[in-house]
Amino acid sequence: MDLFLTANGQVRGRRNASDVVAVLGVPYAAPPFGPDRFKAPRPAPAWHGVRECVAFGPIAPQSADLPGAPSWSPGDEDVLSLNVWTGGADGARPVLVWIHGGAYTFGSSAQPDFDGTALVRAGLVVVTLNYRLGFEGFGQVPGGDYPANRGLLDQIAALEWVRDNIAAFGGDPADVTVAGQSAGATSVACLTVMERARGLFHRAVAHSLVGPVYSRQLAADTARLVAEAAGVPATAEGLTAASPDDLVRAGDRVAARLRDDPSAGARYYDPVLYGPVADGDVLPADPLDADPADRADVDLLVCHTTEEYWLLDAVGSSKKITTDSELASFARDFGLPDDLVPAYRALRPHAPVLDLYLAIFGDMSFGEYSSRFADRHAEAGRRTYLARFARKRVTEGGVVRPWHNADVPFAFGVLDVPEMAFLIGGPPTPEDHDLSRRMVRAWADFAATGEPGWGTDTVRIWGAAGGGNTYDGFRAAWRTADYADIHP
Repeated sequence: MDLFLTANGQVRGRRNASDVVAVLGVPYAAPPFGPDRFKAPRPAPAWHGVRECVAFGPIAPQSADLPGAPSWSPGDEDVLSLNVWTGGADGARPVLVWIHGGAYTFGSSAQPDFDGTALVRAGLVVVTLNYRLGFEGFGQVPGGDYPANRGLLDQIAALEWVRDNIAAFGGDPADVTVAGQSAGATSVACLTVMERARGLFHRAVAHSLVGPVYSRQLAADTARLVAEAAGVPATAEGLTAASPDDLVRAGDRVAARLRDDPSAGARYYDPVLYGPVADGDVLPADPLDADPADRADVDLLVCHTTEEYWLLDAVGSSKKITTDSELASFARDFGLPDDLVPAYRALRPHAPVLDLYLAIFGDMSFGEYSSRFADRHAEAGRRTYLARFARKRVTEGGVVRPWHNADVPFAFGVLDVPEMAFLIGGPPTPEDHDLSRRMVRAWADFAATGEPGWGTDTVRIWGAAGGGNTYDGFRAAWRTADYADIHP
């Protein structure tokens, strides 16, 4: 029987061809709307009888339509749900809890990238979750009843659900790894320095962390821009009067305006409006700046891709920079050191300006933040492992690079899912399947033992021909840069 008893009632999942049971759309908190809107998550109500959990729950308010995933519809409210993949209720297996990315603005646990089947077959129980996005999750609302970082508080509520219920699904609540990519990875980093999350997980995996987190002032400025675009005051009364759809559309209008405004500074290049806020309460500080004593005593595995920003360019979310004067303006807008662009030119003497810009932007946003977070964790005396994803593929249409998100389908073992073709450059090759098996094994071993298969004194390079690595030269170029002076 594919029945499981949770604290709120019985649920029934569905068993797939791999004999893995997927229990989908289980509420871990109450719908965060009506009187609970912009509040910390509240307990989910109980139910009588058996709840059929064979389809993903509604996703958080957003305007994105992602391949293979459901869309959000105004009126969908029961958005705080999670999914469990398990081999059965017996035993006490290591648990991996996945937090999706998407610039804190889009995405969901229902994306086909995040099917837990292969990881279950490798010995884990897998949990994926939805959390509040955009203004609902990260917008600043004045007033003591409206905490910052509501999306992070949702993630903590999901981890509390795992602590209280995962044993019924064959998982060990004392052996939980929290993992994520991009915005999900920085969420993981934030959880490692949040007192409210202490003890809820025991290891952490972070792929392509993006930073830095936002200041209270930047969050307040963003709230004013979004409120103005929605035609309401930037007050609790005004913002609660605007519907979730109003704020989603207002945020899209603000982002479009920033993208067309060269005076918008850093947000002219890629206007991400929302992110965790170092408010001194829910999130005490940027994870890079947190006191070593405040860091969770957990093992950490960090990975990033070596050419992150090429994906953002390919999907049109990043400004194209093609001239030296534009590149100089970009460097000024981000407060980059004067010698950094020349250092990149020396590393890539024949590269066009666009490639230099994408290399710098990707290393600044993802590579350096990921590597420096790993450094801080290791300096605090925590066991830390580092990897980089460097797999390239030459196709008739050109080179498919090791760009942002390309590592995720390999680590989840979902290369044959049709929606992955764009990320990996077509149908997977035998070499791709071999790489995926090794990455799945590394995640599973790390979740089970804290050791992914290499030492803390080495960097595992995934997928590079001959084991080469191009990123160390770029790290040398960044060595003198003070990351705290580089603003989002």
